[in-house]
Amino acid sequence: MVDAVVFDLDGVIVDSEPVWEEVRRAYVAEHGGTWQPDTQRRLMGMSTGEWAAYLSGELGVQRTAEQVADEVVREMARRYREHVPLIDGADEVVRRMAARWPLGLASSSPTRLIAAALDATGLTDAFAVTLSTEETERGKPAPDVYLTVAQRLGVDATRCAAVEDSSNGVRSAAAAGMRVVAVPHGSYPLDPDAAALAAATLGSIDELTPELVGGLKG
Repeated sequence: MVDAVVFDLDGVIVDSEPVWEEVRRAYVAEHGGTWQPDTQRRLMGMSTGEWAAYLSGELGVQRTAEQVADEVVREMARRYREHVPLIDGADEVVRRMAARWPLGLASSSPTRLIAAALDATGLTDAFAVTLSTEETERGKPAPDVYLTVAQRLGVDATRCAAVEDSSNGVRSAAAAGMRVVAVPHGSYPLDPDAAALAAATLGSIDELTPELVGGLKG
């Protein structure tokens, strides 16, 4: 039995992962760092503090982690003011789910970008709880953000379904005990271990229905 549904934001509701990659790649190049072949995969799911420290430390960006976070998020906010890349049909799917279950949002985006994205897509009122990993001790793949969202919803995490696109996101929700529906981005396929954790894997978000979620096995 599912008592609540918790969505990720980036890659599930908004197609922002390519934007994040473009912005952070350009930033790394501009500030003397070196982008690695596995950088984007590693960054997906990290909290703001974690990815800022990674760019500043491991990638050799010549800025402090605090400067990295502020400057990259500022550029993302500028991009969002121009255009929030809503995934086709995602708003309708969210509304469909909200008509049946209380919804939570567990995102690695900074709080101000979550607010901007939900405002631009008209989905602010669809979520009873929204939380950024900025506000938790650890980012994904740790379960902190999902456990906290479930707690704030007043629902046991094991009675929640989670909707995720990335390997670290799937690992995070599964570690919290949730039943995970994976909707991987075509450019960022799931790692085999993460794919094995998903209760269902969909080709696109519009395949997510109340019937599918209601039938998920624990």
